[in-house]
Amino acid sequence: MAGKTKVASARRARGRPTAARLAARDTFHRLSQFHADAHCELDHKNPFELLVATVLSAQTTDVIVNRITPQLFAAYPDARTLAAAPPGEVEKILNRMGMFRQKTKNIIGLAKKLLADHQDEVPRSLSQLIELPGVGRKTANVVLGVAWNTPEGVVVDTHVQRIAQRLGWTRETTPEKIEQDLMTMFPKENWDMLSHVLIFHGRRVCFARKPSCATCVVNDICPSAFHAENVGRKHSNRRAARRGGVKPGPKRMKAKKALTKAAPKASATGAKRPAKSLLTKRPAKGLVAKPPPA
Repeated sequence: MAGKTKVASARRARGRPTAARLAARDTFHRLSQFHADAHCELDHKNPFELLVATVLSAQTTDVIVNRITPQLFAAYPDARTLAAAPPGEVEKILNRMGMFRQKTKNIIGLAKKLLADHQDEVPRSLSQLIELPGVGRKTANVVLGVAWNTPEGVVVDTHVQRIAQRLGWTRETTPEKIEQDLMTMFPKENWDMLSHVLIFHGRRVCFARKPSCATCVVNDICPSAFHAENVGRKHSNRRAARRGGVKPGPKRMKAKKALTKAAPKASATGAKRPAKSLLTKRPAKGLVAKPPPA
């Protein structure tokens, strides 16, 4: 009963469906035709290679991962060989990507867990996949969708988040809530390709800084068309603060407080007197520093 109440309240919070949300499936169909070659760009030959490559792709481009994995899989083609691999040797292969030491621990750890708990096979459920080191919900759904077309959710990366916001499909700002919106708007059979199509659109047309709205095939329905650069981007704290948005970060606030404390204090008569440091170190303009003793 509590679950139904939660779902109902979430629907009421969204309000009435907008024109963009009502046209979402048609918009997706048009984007799918335009990006007919959309697919997972991580090179792999089997579910094990896909799982490892997806874990390695965290905070790293697919291009860099695809340059490294051929050497990795030539040396360690399956979970058994990777589980027995010396960490130092794996690090030598991965050291061209960010966080290579942590990623070494993750892929060796997941290989050992595959051997111990899953008979050297990649599990086919989200609940089992997220128990593996380095595997979260997004990675698990990539593997489930690409390997078996059985995703249990929509993969929301930076491209999917940006495009979904610009198309008016969601007003949420976190991947978890955006995923829930997309899951309610599209049938399960579309979940896997939905993320691939939106990722391709983000990489080829709807760029973060300078989206190519003039060449977009859905610019007639997109509510952000021709001003999309202002939607779905993460602005820095400084820029947002100037625009009256979020407050400055803790470092800026700390620096501001330090400057306030160092400012000249008012005397009893109301006239400001210079800070002590100004007299002892660098005389302020118009003040004469005390000469040193003879």
